[in-house]
Amino acid sequence: MPEHTVIAAWLAEFSRSRKQIEDALAQLTDDQFRTRLTPGTNSCALIVKHLAGNMRSRWTDWLTTDGEKPDRNREREFADEGESRQALVDSLRSGWTLVLNAVGALTPADLTRAVRIRGEPHTVPQAVERQIAHYAYHAGQIQLIARIVHGNEGWVWNSVAP
Repeated sequence: MPEHTVIAAWLAEFSRSRKQIEDALAQLTDDQFRTRLTPGTNSCALIVKHLAGNMRSRWTDWLTTDGEKPDRNREREFADEGESRQALVDSLRSGWTLVLNAVGALTPADLTRAVRIRGEPHTVPQAVERQIAHYAYHAGQIQLIARIVHGNEGWVWNSVAP
């Protein structure tokens, strides 16, 4: 498969996860955005905060530096510190810009490179696929949590409704 086709497929998958997340979040009130289904579980707000932190860490200078940046505080991503919804959504939007720009800038030669995530070597395709799976996982979580806290009445499905 030509490299440009693989890169286009990766961009499409990232964009699909982004749309699923944005469509689900758009249906929530501010209170629902912060609702935890049970104590100790994550709200949509916390998952958004985590994704934004992960994206900043993974995709900033990702071909030349470890994907786990020394200034990242992953545990803090799961603490509700009262950030505004707009600030969290803006941070996620910036993260998506990093993702799409980094993947969109890949050249065929880059696909043979190795990168590191938490010190562990990955080929560029492995690293990209890892992040596709990670973001799709959280897109599913957000969709499920959002639908539960919103309720089925009036929920707009962004996939085939059951």
